[in-house]
Amino acid sequence: MDTVTSLIELVGNTPLVQLERFSAGVAPTILAKVEYLNPGGSVKDRIGLAMVTAAERDGLLQAGGTIVEPTSGNTGVGLAMVAAQRGYRCVFVMPDKVSSEKIDLLRAYGAEVVVCPTSVEPADPRSYYRTADRLTDEIAGAFQPNQYANPANPAAHEATTGPELWKQTDGRVDVFVAGVGTGGTISGVGRYLKAQNPDVTIVGADPQGSIYSGDDVHPYLVEGVGEDFWPDTFDASLVDRYVRVSDRDSFRAARELAHGEGILVGGSCGTAAHAARVVAADMPADAVIVVLLPDSGRGYLSKLYNDDWMAANGFLDRRGGDTRLATVVAAKRAHLPAIVHMHPDETVRQAIAILHEFDVSQMPVVRRDTLDSRDDVIGSIHERGLLERVYRDAGVLDAPVSDVMSAPLPMVNSRDTVASVMAWFSAEWQAVLVCEGPLPIGVLTRSDVLDYLVLPG
Repeated sequence: MDTVTSLIELVGNTPLVQLERFSAGVAPTILAKVEYLNPGGSVKDRIGLAMVTAAERDGLLQAGGTIVEPTSGNTGVGLAMVAAQRGYRCVFVMPDKVSSEKIDLLRAYGAEVVVCPTSVEPADPRSYYRTADRLTDEIAGAFQPNQYANPANPAAHEATTGPELWKQTDGRVDVFVAGVGTGGTISGVGRYLKAQNPDVTIVGADPQGSIYSGDDVHPYLVEGVGEDFWPDTFDASLVDRYVRVSDRDSFRAARELAHGEGILVGGSCGTAAHAARVVAADMPADAVIVVLLPDSGRGYLSKLYNDDWMAANGFLDRRGGDTRLATVVAAKRAHLPAIVHMHPDETVRQAIAILHEFDVSQMPVVRRDTLDSRDDVIGSIHERGLLERVYRDAGVLDAPVSDVMSAPLPMVNSRDTVASVMAWFSAEWQAVLVCEGPLPIGVLTRSDVLDYLVLPG
């Protein structure tokens, strides 16, 4: 039987994926090291395993002991996974900017979570760093791996991530791009790659507001990357260049990876991916750029993958092409029925009356009284087409709608964007039927979209 004794045996050896669509506007090849395919869902599985193993070896963590760690989430999962397998208690201290999904995830592993304010100095007793220190002192048998100072952090990447990249690229990597949080990943990988080829360029992707790439240190929303102090685990001498990335560019790049490549990643991955594309713009076509994507986007569904959250924080234009069709449907005039429609046995005269009553120019034809499924839609009626038929033959007014109806309106998903639906608004199609799964929820016309885009609301 092909088995492993525990999931921690599967840490590492993550794939390298070419980002064809994401890099379409630049000449070099951009390859992504997809770290969310570690069993715990992030690159931090590597250091979680390494730090616990080193602590056991050095006698710092005894059987039945407690692991206390300040974390934005992913390191906690890596530690919690190893702790569950080896029988340790976990207490994690987190900044309040992390998503609720991350807190719930750590608790799902059986860990205890303490949440602290982000907007305080690292030395403040309320900070998540100092709170973790206090708990380590107070809890008997507690050990703090301290990913910010633990040499096992960069050593894990020098021993595993770096060699994997070198082997996967057959030694052809020209640039390595990674976000800088604790600095362990970029330091460990950078040290290994430069030992193989000193000409490899190491690029730090850094949020605007982080200390690494500028003096203007201030809060930012992207999680798990950047810092407001210099960790011991970071060897800044290995970094050849920094690319400073805004929250907006980070989140939008992450969403682009999800929509264009099918790779659902977190905001810090967007930081690194955006930086990789910036670097690629200055490189020759034969360059190979590797970007490390640290974690999955599943922990950020309430934030960067939530349109309302993105718009509320100024990262998504509510009146632009990124707007979901469900939002436009909801903004239509309140006095209209959800979907004005006809039945095939009703007359053309009745259809014209309904078009005038509700001041609409087209509507679907459905097979029965209730519209419970997109399969109920069998055709459509258009004011322009009816005018031509009635002009040629007034007798058509008493004909059933089934005799004059057109093909059903194009059906689109409510999660599609305004930009995606514009192609349907050709000379032939003046409207689309918006569906939420199998259920039609509204008709959108050119006028509806135009009103939404230009009118206040």
